[in-house]
Amino acid sequence: MIQALLVDDERLALMKLKLMLEELTTVHIVAAYTDPSEAVIAAPQIDPDVIFLDIDMPEMNGMQAADIMQELCPRADIVFVTAYNNYATEAFELNALDYILKPVRRDRLLKTVRKLEDSLAMKAQHTKPTDEIMIRCFQTLRFERGELLLPSIRWRTSKAQEMFAYLFHNRNRFVSKDLLFDILWPEFNVKKAATHLYTTIYQVRQCLKQGGIDELQISTVSGGEGYMLVTKKILIDTVEWENGILSLEPIVAGNSTKHQKLFELYTGDYYGDYDYLWAESERQRLRTIWLHHAMRMADFFIGEGRIPEAVTIYQRIVQLQPYFEQGHMGLMRIYDQTGERSAVEEQYRLLSDLLNRELSIELPANIEAWYTQWKLGSLKYL
Repeated sequence: MIQALLVDDERLALMKLKLMLEELTTVHIVAAYTDPSEAVIAAPQIDPDVIFLDIDMPEMNGMQAADIMQELCPRADIVFVTAYNNYATEAFELNALDYILKPVRRDRLLKTVRKLEDSLAMKAQHTKPTDEIMIRCFQTLRFERGELLLPSIRWRTSKAQEMFAYLFHNRNRFVSKDLLFDILWPEFNVKKAATHLYTTIYQVRQCLKQGGIDELQISTVSGGEGYMLVTKKILIDTVEWENGILSLEPIVAGNSTKHQKLFELYTGDYYGDYDYLWAESERQRLRTIWLHHAMRMADFFIGEGRIPEAVTIYQRIVQLQPYFEQGHMGLMRIYDQTGERSAVEEQYRLLSDLLNRELSIELPANIEAWYTQWKLGSLKYL
């Protein structure tokens, strides 16, 4: 996924660009700033793949910011987003990847993202990859070798994918045939379920073989009563992420970058794209760890006065876990501190609509009480 940093002194333009990029699903907004000076300070720690920059900004314009950030983040591509076309020559003298005119159109932005994907692919070719397999389970099940996605993994059926996902969930442990019958084919009798089981096991084995993944082997064990997915030397994103979280010291200025990188590794719930009921317990466990870590990071950034980073954390929480009320509450408090009354009201409306529409419930009493007090207080300044 492309890691992007956005800079535009117009907050509404910044929010619109952020939403448009996120809709393309291949771009992750690491941070967004309305102050280019703050972005310059934060850029080396963020280390983005691309920096989207407005040009016409007060104090430090986009050209100046790009010149500085290219020194600080040499691997990042620069994309200028501006309402004026008379900066194009100067922009490309700075080796900008692209130059987009406002108002930004979706089809034009898509061309830019494709350029970014090509640029990252070319850079990857010049980076010596490792041969280790990485299996990613956050949000979508996917396979990588040497940090490159393996396109050869194509499951014949959704049952084949779920079969693998469940065996991998229980890797290096015995899984009985009866349990697989109950999970995958509960509506079939034993004979029919067995036929489907053998066919699906064969499909999964063939898929792994065609993908060249020798590190995973499905063995028949216990006299044919079940199976075991045996793993050799592999990396697993959920394991790497959780071990990293557990090994880190509490967040301070000196290790905030490491905390930030671990925060970004969580790209969605465990097997989040699939309706696997058997994964819900692990899904909830990892989600709880991530939310606890994210809230601690937000508290740290607020305490350090690094408000844009705190806003980014809360926005990511709300994006990935929209029903987590504390994320919405955190955003409202920050918007209040920064004097953005309209943003407080918008966040309140979004949460209220979400709970009413999706869950048919009212806002929690503590949030309703806070908003009522805030509303009374804000009226004094109108």
